Amino acid sequence: MRQGLFISVEGPEGAGKSTIIKKMADELEGKGLSVVLTREPGGITIAEEIRRVILDPENTAMDERTEALLYAAARRQHLAEKVIPSLENGSIVLCDRFLDSSLAYQGHARGIGMEEVYSINKFAIGDTMPDITLYFDVEPQIGLERIEKNKGREVNRLDLEAIGFHERVREGYLMLLEKFPERIKKIDAGMTFDEVYEQALNVVELYISEHRPVK
Repeated sequence: MRQGLFISVEGPEGAGKSTIIKKMADELEGKGLSVVLTREPGGITIAEEIRRVILDPENTAMDERTEALLYAAARRQHLAEKVIPSLENGSIVLCDRFLDSSLAYQGHARGIGMEEVYSINKFAIGDTMPDITLYFDVEPQIGLERIEKNKGREVNRLDLEAIGFHERVREGYLMLLEKFPERIKKIDAGMTFDEVYEQALNVVELYISEHRPVK
């Protein structure tokens, strides 16, 4: 039985979400909450191996549908092995990307179609969806410039896409934001780190205070 809270974090490349949620996890744990910080694709051994295949810059021949199916496969294993057990244990799961990434990237930006990508993932996730999603919104050009400046960040296959692809990704996310306003909360990621962090933490703490997990 699900007793914890499932919080996903979304955004285009260079939005800064990964750094933000690492700090957030530390702060929530400091307040005595049980927090599991994880990511997609990845989080567990099998999914991390799939991640390497998907994001390898050498895999330029990968078909769009193959890409979508690999993401769904990694997602299923991650859910079964890590996310669902953590939720059943009463933890707060902070997940860097989830289904919305596939809908925005493969569904909209790749042109497969959001409904088609959702149908693939419905088989993978069953009824497991985030309780709340933070969408870190930033102009694609700003995000890519941040990646260029951050020499310590991995450069993956998606980073190398043309600007038009990244613009379509953002467009896909904004469509999802409009469709699911109760679940997806927009964070202005174009501001300073501290300002973005404060926005995100306020949203999460308010949600937790209203839906505090059992453990």
